[in-house]
Amino acid sequence: MRVGLVCPYDIGRPGGVQQLTGELAEHLIATGDEVVFIGAGKTWFHGGPGVDQVTVPAGRAISVKANRSVAALTLNPTSWRRVSQTLEEVDVVHVHEPFIPLVGWIGLSTGKPTVATFHADPPMWVHRLYRHTPGLARKMRRTVISAVSPTAARAIPGDWGQVTIIPNAVDVASYDLPTGRIERRVAFLGRNDLRKGLSVLLEAWPVIRDSLPDAQLMVMGADEGVPMPGVSFLGPVSGGEKKRLLSSSRVYVAPNLGGESFGIVLVEAMASGCAVIASDLPAFVDVADGAAVHVPAGDAGALADAVIGVLGDEERSARLGEAARRRASAFDWPEVVAGYRQLYRRALS
Repeated sequence: MRVGLVCPYDIGRPGGVQQLTGELAEHLIATGDEVVFIGAGKTWFHGGPGVDQVTVPAGRAISVKANRSVAALTLNPTSWRRVSQTLEEVDVVHVHEPFIPLVGWIGLSTGKPTVATFHADPPMWVHRLYRHTPGLARKMRRTVISAVSPTAARAIPGDWGQVTIIPNAVDVASYDLPTGRIERRVAFLGRNDLRKGLSVLLEAWPVIRDSLPDAQLMVMGADEGVPMPGVSFLGPVSGGEKKRLLSSSRVYVAPNLGGESFGIVLVEAMASGCAVIASDLPAFVDVADGAAVHVPAGDAGALADAVIGVLGDEERSARLGEAARRRASAFDWPEVVAGYRQLYRRALS
């Protein structure tokens, strides 16, 4: 099967959708499929095992503020012809975030058998737009629809047809590293976006340090902030370094404020055996399914109390880490790839 994977964001930059689509491409190739992977910025083609990857430009990406975050996408109209031509020979198109311009729109408009996957938890005005845009329901009823979580699915109107929930995935075994845990180490992974909640964690940190003076906070992803005792700002890290740091941390904190539809970082931390403390966002509660401690989003005092309670109790943190590792197995790649391949067969039929 030749699959056209379409990601509206720049696949050369970090992001949850880019990570999922890129890893999905690799797993499809490993099963013998041919893959065309299209994103803002660049596109690559891989003909299967033993065939070199070929990369071509797909349109310059620009940064756009959306959903309390910054997305790298393309609005260059010349991308339409270039991307459409690239998808001409595929059997099925799998477009992620189909309503994100411009690449998402193109992926949804090829006329080929199409799977559309929704990732975001959009604001209410988007819910209304979905319901009231003329002709949209008719178009989507000809598309096989999936979402990465119930939170991502809730904006999809019922008259569009069946929505299949297929979660994001990680290679669970690759996070099981024999790295010794540093008992008072806390990890955070996220961009500088306000909704990632790093400011809440930094507000709680002095209280945590007052109770546990040897506590360490490793901040991955976000650029360097104001120096604070016990806080290391590491900036962007490689995949291998991320896994090493998670495996060496006792607690992972996800203090996000909103706009999250899944939470792949939670799965990565759980696969690493971290005890997870996360905001009580519906998507995070769904992902953790009882294997994490949840606190009210934006409540620095509650977050400090939770971190102190878990980080200061080795037995409790070990129990939470084991529960998290068991829960992470539900998001392993073999299950997710099998689910998407079933949707491709539905689209082709």
